[in-house]
Amino acid sequence: MCGIAGYIGISAFWGEPVLRRMADAQVHRGPDGDGYLTDGLIGLAHRRLAVLDRAGGNQPLHSADGRWVLSYNGEVYNYRQLRAELSDLGHRFTTECDTEVVLAAWVQWGRAAFDRFNGMFALAIADLERGEVVLARDQFGIKPLYLAEDGDGRVFFASEIRPLFAAGAVTPKPDDRTIYRYLRFRVHDDTPRTFFHGVTRLMPGEIALLTSDGAIQRSTYTRLYDDMDALAAAPTPYDRSAQERFRTVLDRAIRARLVSDVPVGTALSGGLDSSTVVASIHYMLASAEDTCRPVGATQQTFSAVFPGERNDEERYVDAVAATCGEALQVHKVRPTPDRFLVDLRDFVRTQEEPVISTAPYAQYCVMREASQHVTVMLDGQGADELLAGYLPYYLVHLRGLRGGRVAGELLRSVDVLWRLGRTRLTDVAGRRRRTPPVNLLGRTFAETYRYERFPSVRNDIKARLTADLFRHSLPALLRYEDRNSMRFSVEGRVPFLDAALVRTVWSFDPSAIIHHGWNKRALRDATVDLLPRLVHRRRNKIGFTTPEDSWFQRIKNDVYLIFASRSFGARSYFDQPAVLQAFEDYVAGRGGVDTMTFWRMLNIELWLREFIDPRPASDAGTSESAEPARVAAQRGTGSDTDQSADPLPKPDFVPNQGKELLTPGGAWARFPLRTDLIAAGDDVPVLAVNRVGEFYKQGAEVPFAVQQLATAGPWYLFVSEKVVAVAQGRIFKVADIRSGAWARLLSRGVRRTPYGIGLGHPATMQLAIEEAGLPRILAAAAVGAAGKVVRRRGLFYRVAGPAVRAIDGPTEYSAYPANISAKLAPRDPDRVARDISSAIRAALPAEFAERFGGTVIIDANDLGQDILGQDADLPDAALVEAFVDNPLGQAREQTPFAVVVAQHQRGVAGHRGGHRVCHTGG
Repeated sequence: MCGIAGYIGISAFWGEPVLRRMADAQVHRGPDGDGYLTDGLIGLAHRRLAVLDRAGGNQPLHSADGRWVLSYNGEVYNYRQLRAELSDLGHRFTTECDTEVVLAAWVQWGRAAFDRFNGMFALAIADLERGEVVLARDQFGIKPLYLAEDGDGRVFFASEIRPLFAAGAVTPKPDDRTIYRYLRFRVHDDTPRTFFHGVTRLMPGEIALLTSDGAIQRSTYTRLYDDMDALAAAPTPYDRSAQERFRTVLDRAIRARLVSDVPVGTALSGGLDSSTVVASIHYMLASAEDTCRPVGATQQTFSAVFPGERNDEERYVDAVAATCGEALQVHKVRPTPDRFLVDLRDFVRTQEEPVISTAPYAQYCVMREASQHVTVMLDGQGADELLAGYLPYYLVHLRGLRGGRVAGELLRSVDVLWRLGRTRLTDVAGRRRRTPPVNLLGRTFAETYRYERFPSVRNDIKARLTADLFRHSLPALLRYEDRNSMRFSVEGRVPFLDAALVRTVWSFDPSAIIHHGWNKRALRDATVDLLPRLVHRRRNKIGFTTPEDSWFQRIKNDVYLIFASRSFGARSYFDQPAVLQAFEDYVAGRGGVDTMTFWRMLNIELWLREFIDPRPASDAGTSESAEPARVAAQRGTGSDTDQSADPLPKPDFVPNQGKELLTPGGAWARFPLRTDLIAAGDDVPVLAVNRVGEFYKQGAEVPFAVQQLATAGPWYLFVSEKVVAVAQGRIFKVADIRSGAWARLLSRGVRRTPYGIGLGHPATMQLAIEEAGLPRILAAAAVGAAGKVVRRRGLFYRVAGPAVRAIDGPTEYSAYPANISAKLAPRDPDRVARDISSAIRAALPAEFAERFGGTVIIDANDLGQDILGQDADLPDAALVEAFVDNPLGQAREQTPFAVVVAQHQRGVAGHRGGHRVCHTGG
């Protein structure tokens, strides 16, 4: 597996620097070496991931006569058979690599060679004699290839899109039609157009001739599509002989993809397809087949699991593992929404174009883990499009039936059809109305593309599967897999996308695909004695995906902030008020928009920020961003992240941005703990126990010096009063508060600061009136006005009381929903502090519980601090010193808890006993 790049139309002197920039932009695709060719107006570049003949196989590769030069990405699994055939025809070979065979086959057979290849490829062959370049892509489009013209007769091409920008071929601009089709129809990668205006993709089974004048001549080279139509028109019965033939061809396809000189592993989702690949290889290992040598004595498998989630497939993974016993080593990754936020920008950059949902992130995590153990990965991609693995295929199948078969198939498919219609019935029962995606789009944008349509085959199962194999479904999934695997320098292989296997399935009548209510019939028949019944009889398709709904509930604050951002609102693509209302409805459980729709809008926004929007000034002139080292360290997979673009969760042992771990005198160390958005009804003591427990479990994973700070002396838990109030339900959207005349009048006299509105909003003043009573607020206002005359501050709150002082209004910097809400002081903060402390002492190990000094409920900002409640063994005056610079942060840090550790009690001893004090913030 490799990365290729090149051009036609640039002289050698100017061309080599361009080639090197293009190659450097995709070094992850080929970390094992690089090579370049410049000849006349032609340039080729190659980045190599050495899989076969690691010592040989360097590229670009010249033919024996010097006329042809090849830069090639992929694997041809039948290269040994082709090599023998070409040797008989007089060709000579000097390496053990498939690259030589690919070039010799082109020299011998021309474009007819490509249909002889059993494998995956995207390649460029330069004809130095004619000054032309031929590009070609495998029949399924497993390996990518992109093109761009600069308008001056020059054409550039590469395995990824970023090299085209590195070459200066085009300026990144969005393709609005592609964006519309993606947002409305949930489709992409089905045409030559990409999300970037002026960048196109070579389609599956396509060849392109680039001539010296910059012309591009495209055509389809493969016979596979015509063969499939012919086979579908005259199918043979699916009988026992057909079953045996399918099993034989499938085994051959899996066996062929084990050819490698580097370690090979397998992805195991727990579904029928990947389990078949794993179990088949296990059987081959047990038979001591020499083809399994790259697998090793123990097959390495990699799975993404989500304990406790509805879509968790761990029990299926474990069932396959139990069948294989000690011959299988299962590596499990557990993606989380918090880690997703950390990885989000890198994930968006990796994919280069938007993706259909968060599901590909699970595969991203799997490939990251796999890269630590193997270089090649097999998986079950393509089986769903080959054998009708998705539930909607049942409807296509049923519509295509005739006569009495319809009733029988319908009866046997009831459970599947129920899953298809369950969401709709739930909406009806809950009186929820589905909101069409177009209702969330900008009016002018939607009007411009209102005539766009996305037709699909509705009553012919093989025709529908053909369209999905080569256009509508699989191309996008193959792009996801290519980018996710290559991001971590792993070669992905897909045994179900084998031309012989596809022809075999298409030669059978459709009952081999769906029969008696069961899809993937041929595959189930072939694995009845191979897979555990739990997996073999599965009817719930999940695959490598994420629990998107629960993830969105956890990261809803981050999502809302992006939807509420100025950049999102300025896009012509979205109706921001409609999107915000729809998302608020979703969070409240009454929404008519699903998470996949929200994700598409979110992904477009993040993609625009990453690839289209001008870089911040701090990034100008650099290829790397100014990501904090602490975030790169937590990611563990490189940086290339712009901190200013998206909110990123921070590790527990580092301060918030602009803050310090230690107080100025060094008496206290403060460790802010990030949480998800806390909502009404949440149990704050439980949340506190969980976060503090997680904090202390990480001790061995952080530098020793930091461990010393965290364990130096007694520790205290500081809790933001805001989250206590929110959990108690004492937060209200300002739009829902009916402000009276007195509230509107009195709020005008309140000075607003950059750190909060306080009572400077009619809604918050109304809450103050309701909390303390109008007479008291009027008295406080009179005293406060008199105080201003004599230049004494804070008199208003002395009269109004601490409960009024703690009322907060909406501020732009606050986390959702605080940025649109007003909040009362927490109820009985002393009791809350005692409850939290009791929970901590009961739950934490003795070594931590014995040093615990108590809980502090604090109202802090960058101007001052008020302790509202505490049960600590120190007076307020001492505790306030620990928060003199508000380590919780003033913006959207989402760090409502802080573990505060006394450093050998420096500056703390001697403060015991005393009276509670308040430090006001102006």
